[in-house]
Amino acid sequence: MIKVDNVTLQYSNGKGIFDVDFEVNEGQVMGYLGPNGSGKTTTIRALLGFMKPNKGACTINGMDCIKDAPEIQKNLGYIPGEIAFLDGMNGDEFLKFMCDMRGTKDLKLQKQLLEMFDLNPKGKIKKFSKGMKQKLGIVTAFMHDPEILILDEPTSGLDPLMQNRFIELIMEEKTRGKTILMSSHIIEEVEKTCDTVAIIRNGRIVKQSDVGFLKSTQRKGFIISTDNLESAVQILNGAGFENLSVVGKNIEIFVAVDQIDRLVKTISNFTISDITFKSQSMEEIFIQFYNGEEE
Repeated sequence: MIKVDNVTLQYSNGKGIFDVDFEVNEGQVMGYLGPNGSGKTTTIRALLGFMKPNKGACTINGMDCIKDAPEIQKNLGYIPGEIAFLDGMNGDEFLKFMCDMRGTKDLKLQKQLLEMFDLNPKGKIKKFSKGMKQKLGIVTAFMHDPEILILDEPTSGLDPLMQNRFIELIMEEKTRGKTILMSSHIIEEVEKTCDTVAIIRNGRIVKQSDVGFLKSTQRKGFIISTDNLESAVQILNGAGFENLSVVGKNIEIFVAVDQIDRLVKTISNFTISDITFKSQSMEEIFIQFYNGEEE
């Protein structure tokens, strides 16, 4: 349904994407991952027909993304990384404008989405908070019930409750057979919704795999509080735990899943006043993965 075929799109400064090649099958959700500036948005611009590749081609549902862009966009939902709305327009006016432009007459889904994301679209968009603007973008992308969705950082600016609502929406659309390409910086979002992931670095795809790869790559983080800080560090170092640091009076340590049992047995050798779990961020996984690639 979504195919990027050996695409190179280079800017005048030499940056861009190079020989990018992947596809998203019907009914599949792919996470498109990478740090800022890695080429995610450039790839999406090529898919939307906003920019023509120097080499290669993008197709959606068998149609060329440049030649057939108007036809493709009739059945496409899109959330840009940075949403820009028309100046001076109200939220409800914008929704009506988009419905008129698409020829959408059934507003049942629009109403359900507004309720789901607790959004009152009345009022000037320029006075909306970032979260409200993001909700408006989500409603706009989904309200015409598109078969294919391309989402660039779709939960940016949303609070945790609304992020969970968005995950619920993606899972619902997935069960209905929708095809989705989604860039994200939130690892829980990717793990819960995506079937496959593609990681891009400096404009080139460096890894494609099923989503289980992310889980196997992650390290579990722990913050350990103890009155015997110096002794505890010595014990952990002596046991071969290298990824630890002292932050204030606490020890922060990251271990692979298969090291958790050994960690628990090791920390039983000193007194612990508190221990908490720390989620590893997507950026930390990127750094960990990139360092591994370089080695």
